[in-house]
Amino acid sequence: MRTAAALVLGASLLAACSGGSDAVVGARLRSGPRACAGAPATALGPAQAAVFDCANGGTTVALAGSGQHYLVVAELATDRASAARVPYLLAADTAVPAAAVADRQAIGPAPGASLAPPTDILDSISPIQRRVDARLRARDRTQAEVVSEPPLTAAGRPAFAVAAPALGSVRSFHVLTNYLSGTDVWRTVGARLEYAGGSVLVYVDTVAPDGGFTPDALQRFGDYFDQVLFPIDTTAFGRPSDVDGNGHVIMLMSPVVNEGTPRTTCATQGYVAGFFNGQDFHLANDPNSNGGEIFYSVVADPQGQFGCPLSTSAVTAEVPAVFLHEMQHLISYAHHVVMHGAPPAPGWMDEGLSLVAEELGAAHYEAECPPPACRTDPGQLFPDSAAGFARTFLLDSYFYAENPDSVSITTHDDGQFGFAWRGGAWAFLRWLGDHAPDTFYRQLEDATGDGITAIEAASGGQAFGTLFANFGLALYTDSLPGLPRATAPAANRFRTRNPREMWGRLLGSSGGDPLPFPIPVHAMRAPAAAAELVPGGIAYWRLDTAPGVTAYTLRYSAPDGTPLDPALHPQLAIFRLPAGQ
Repeated sequence: MRTAAALVLGASLLAACSGGSDAVVGARLRSGPRACAGAPATALGPAQAAVFDCANGGTTVALAGSGQHYLVVAELATDRASAARVPYLLAADTAVPAAAVADRQAIGPAPGASLAPPTDILDSISPIQRRVDARLRARDRTQAEVVSEPPLTAAGRPAFAVAAPALGSVRSFHVLTNYLSGTDVWRTVGARLEYAGGSVLVYVDTVAPDGGFTPDALQRFGDYFDQVLFPIDTTAFGRPSDVDGNGHVIMLMSPVVNEGTPRTTCATQGYVAGFFNGQDFHLANDPNSNGGEIFYSVVADPQGQFGCPLSTSAVTAEVPAVFLHEMQHLISYAHHVVMHGAPPAPGWMDEGLSLVAEELGAAHYEAECPPPACRTDPGQLFPDSAAGFARTFLLDSYFYAENPDSVSITTHDDGQFGFAWRGGAWAFLRWLGDHAPDTFYRQLEDATGDGITAIEAASGGQAFGTLFANFGLALYTDSLPGLPRATAPAANRFRTRNPREMWGRLLGSSGGDPLPFPIPVHAMRAPAAAAELVPGGIAYWRLDTAPGVTAYTLRYSAPDGTPLDPALHPQLAIFRLPAGQ
């Protein structure tokens, strides 16, 4: 689905969205235009940027002309609004001819080699996994609203602490199944402790089907989660709580998890490889709670006795990335709700951090195997071992970049453009992590309040609007074609990732669609037409000034010329494009 560059709105819609009474609108019009807050944009040199806060009731920004070229990024930098589209006008007061640049310009690097053979990356992300994850996180938020237990002590351990179990011991668990429907069904199972590492205990359901891991293979499997994956999460996000006092996180492998995915959807929608359920923390409130930190996983089921046929190699390939993802959710819930007695993290921030967790799995193998090592094709961007961790954030960020003005990072709706918002949330949190100390993500896990408050606190008091503006620029200005990467200021680049390179390698082609660089850039033309932007969204525009006109006034307003609602935090980020861009 494509978003048009300009949408002509009906009079009734404009009246409904202009805000305030006719008297208020009239007063605004009579008061005359007001400049958005910020340093003079006329002073921008090539590859310099400035941010203008229009939440002060301002609608204008002064720009120098004389043939200069600008990237103008319009934003509504908030997570405190609905996802409803907001009509706006972005125009220059001097007639600008139709620019040479077309909407959705195909600017990007030449196509690279394949991403990661032999699996088709486009077909390897499970929509069912995402749906279940979204449902359980929404369920956790509801659960957290009704719990009455006090926060844990600083040690993270309540009075009912128990001794670590013995290897080979059997205990019962309540396992959620039927999780694709709106009706929860629980199954009580017995599981044997088959692996005990320093931080992870692996229990296997006593009725797991034949053809699963051998004892030696299960030992290696457990070591991988205990010694590689668990430290990746805890180093970045902090250690979880320990409500059962066993000093470990439990990984429960049960065919009940397999049963939750209908066999009819295995080939088309994938399957649920694992999940975390925040209900397990609230032992006093729910008889189905297991009273501990638990990650639920599928078991190997080669014959498909309980659901989708899954070999041990399939489990080994799919579950690790899901574990990293779900462990971040577990850590986040533990820190916010269990340890601090606060509401869960905002959904967009929680999900974005879980994609960061997956990405950190890819980064682990990238560090182990710098190019061209460990690649079936030496030209691959990622080593083969990183492919399972890279696919989600790569694809989601590409889909987000196709429609950044229609997909909100902070006020998302899964019903609009699918799960593309997750890619935007990952990109924003990745950029934030690139420009903050190594403790940034851990500080986010412990910060309370809404997403804006948490990010400002974890970033040392920097204004959310400024951070969001620089991120929006960085998606475009990092690695401008044909120029050194350092051409753009450091704040307008990523440090650990290169979006242009990633997207060009992922889906790049020399023309047509998909584009090697998917961000749509709308050309300012005369006469201007109204467009739409979602709160938490970003719209990219290009202004090419005429050689004979020395000054321009850029107007960012509601379609009738009145200021946009300050509660939406309207702002402009402007970057003067270097010659040739």
